[in-house]
This record gives sequence, C-alpha cells and structure tokens, in this order.
Amino acid sequence: MSTVNPLPSSAPVSADFFRCLVSNMRSGVLAIDCGGRIVLLNDEALRLFRLPATGFSGQRFEHVLGEHPDILRVLSGVFDRPTLPSRAEIRMKSTDTVVGYSLSLVRTEAGAVIGAAMFFKDLTYVEQMEERERLRDRLAAVGEMAAVMAHEIKNPLAGIEVLAGLVRRKTPDNPDAQALVTDIINEAKMANAIVQEVLEFVRPVRLQVEPTAVVEPLTSAVALADSQARRGGCRVKVAVPDELPRIRADRHQLTQVFANLIINAYQALDGKGELRIEARAAATAEEGALVPDTQHAIPSIVVDVIDSGPGIPVDRVEKVFQPFFTTKPQGSGLGLAIVRKIVDAHEGRIDLASPPGGGTCFRVTLPVEPSH
Repeated sequence: MSTVNPLPSSAPVSADFFRCLVSNMRSGVLAIDCGGRIVLLNDEALRLFRLPATGFSGQRFEHVLGEHPDILRVLSGVFDRPTLPSRAEIRMKSTDTVVGYSLSLVRTEAGAVIGAAMFFKDLTYVEQMEERERLRDRLAAVGEMAAVMAHEIKNPLAGIEVLAGLVRRKTPDNPDAQALVTDIINEAKMANAIVQEVLEFVRPVRLQVEPTAVVEPLTSAVALADSQARRGGCRVKVAVPDELPRIRADRHQLTQVFANLIINAYQALDGKGELRIEARAAATAEEGALVPDTQHAIPSIVVDVIDSGPGIPVDRVEKVFQPFFTTKPQGSGLGLAIVRKIVDAHEGRIDLASPPGGGTCFRVTLPVEPSH
C-alpha cells in the first residue's frame, strides 16, 4: 500500500504553480480586494462572463461585470454581510446561464479581511439534464394512460365520421343538413388529429440516424410546410453553405422539427413579411457551439429560423415549449413540445429569442458528432 508524503511546510511553492493551479480549475474563481478591485479571474470565469483573456486586474468589478447585473447583486455588500452563502444558485439573465456559487472572505493569518472570493460552477447543462429526466418521468407516468384514453376516444370518433357520412348520403338535397354534416366531420377529424399528437408526444423518440447534410431536412421541411400551411406573400430565404459538415441525424424527424417551426412562422407572418432560414458551423461556445460538459465546446451546426412577424410577448417566451401551452384557438399545444423532444433526442438544443421590436428566432443547435 503506497502512501503520500505531504510537502514539509517550508517547501517553497512558486507563484507560477498557484497561477497554473487556479487557471486550470474547472470551477470559476473571481477574487476582489476590499476596495472592490479585481485581483483574479481564472479562465473558467472569463468563459462564463464572456470576457477577453486579459486586462482586468485592478479594475473595479462593477465596471468589468456591468453586463451581468445578477452577479453584481451577489458581490455588492459582500464585506458587510454577517454570513455568506456557501451553496447557492442564480440564473444569469444576461447569458441565460445557471450558476452555482459560494462566497468567502479572504483573510490573513492574523484574521484580517483583505478581500473576497467567489467560486462558481456552470450548472446549465446539469439543469438541462434534470429537466429532461423530469420530462421523461412525466411522460412515463401519463404515457400508458394516454394510450388507453386515445384508443377509447378514437373508436367513437371513427363512428361519428361513419354516421355523419351516412347522413350526408341520405340528405343530398338538403343544403343545411349537408353543411352541418361537413362541420361534424371536420370537428371529428380535428379531435382525431389532437389524439394523434398526444400519442406522438408520449411515445419515446426512436432515431434512425445516418450521416445527413442539414440542407436535406431543411429543403424537405419547406416543401412540407408549404403543403400544410398557407405561405401567402411572405418571402422565404434559405442560406445554407455547401461546405457545412454532416451531422448524424434522423433526417425524417429533423424534417418534422423544421417544418413545425416554418409553419409557426407562416402563421405569425399571416401572408406577409420575410422568413429567413440560415445554417452555419460553430466550433466555440462564443460561436454558439454546444458545450455538453460545460468546459469543452464540440463542433456543431446552428440553424436559425427567423421571421419578421410581431414576435412573442415576454411572459410567453418561457412557456412555448411546455406541453399543452398554446395561444391558437384550435391548437393542441404539443407541436413545440414534440420539437424539443426530437432535438433533445439528437443531443441538441433549441432556443427562442423574440426581441421587443418584433420578430422571432428559433435556434436549433445540433452536434456534428454525437457526444457519446
């Protein structure tokens, strides 16, 4: 059995060792002195705050972190608080990042306070994984019940359509009866479509992946959307560079993802305006690449579906991917929830941005290679 002998207290440790130690930590470190001036920002802190590599030592933290008011609130008054949090979480609205952090005072050997330090960890990926697990648990709980209910509902719906068809054939000369029967059949078909969407939502996603050029599902999605929704006079522009790397994906399910987003855009544009579909490669977190371990970005393809419509109110942006949330009079509220399920199954990410001035951008980010 081997033993580890600690260094004697007198053994010298160079400043370079400490600098490299802090720089390579997988947790972010931010240290300030009693005047609020930055003493240390390690590489992970720079990445999380999206700051360039150098030039912050000696500057007040309010000036350096002015774009992150949530962090400023955490650091303000740090020297005046009776107790400091050792384990807390905060969502940085500036970067939509979840951060777990702890605060501590820096003291001399004599006990005098000479500064404060914040240690933090990017928990965004952990939160996403937990949300996926919660979603799987909810689906497992309602899946069997939904399948039984759907079966019981589909049978009478089919009977309603058959009986309505019989009434239509027996009253060919009665316009009022014909109109009522048509309405009955249309309503039954709509109810059946909602039942089908519920079944699709609770059914596990099974992918048949193959090397895929992203332009293929995008082209198919435009054609599919045009066959299912009214484009009207809105302009559609597709910009996909030829040199984009392939992804391993289920092209049919990706077609469903993009067709759903395009149909939503058509409905928002109401026959006028512009829809842009743009794809690009991303290799770094700053470019929008996926960072599955919160440390190292992986090569990704980013697809933006951008419309010039009225946009989405702020209070609804966080809800659009929730099951059964809809603003459409006859919508089931499952379309975007299914989209997110398919993107999650591809180990990707879908984001939504809708600035106050109008317009909506759905961003789908997919890995060039699977992360497992």
